[in-house]
Amino acid sequence: MTSLKVGDTAPNFQSLDEAGNSLSLADFKGKKLVLFFYPKASTPGCTLEACNLSDNYNRFKALGYDVLGVSADSAKKQNNFKEKYGFPYPLLADEDKSVIKAFGVWGPKKFMGKIYDGIHRTTFVINESGIIEDIILKVKTKDHTSQILK
Repeated sequence: MTSLKVGDTAPNFQSLDEAGNSLSLADFKGKKLVLFFYPKASTPGCTLEACNLSDNYNRFKALGYDVLGVSADSAKKQNNFKEKYGFPYPLLADEDKSVIKAFGVWGPKKFMGKIYDGIHRTTFVINESGIIEDIILKVKTKDHTSQILK
């Protein structure tokens, strides 16, 4: 769905996380970043994905990665999601969908025969210079870490 490709410069972004802190791509300069987009906090697939990344967070940190989750949920919903499962990484509350749209992961989806607009579950792996190294479109929610750290 996204028009971004491996080798492209990641779009710059600025948004608030679940605690009201402003985060931008520049905050991660010099670090590798796993930027994962998910449809809705506290839903089964999103919980599996976020917990898999959380369970492997020390592996990511040891390899020089930061992790950042993004959905269009409110800061309150994101905060509740983070607190319930103890995620060690921030979750952007991209209510205006500016980050979601910048990365091209908003668009038509089909569920039970109905078509609607929503977030396509997508992960971008961004290097220390802000270049996209990998884009994962077919996310395996239960085993997402192995897709990223292949």
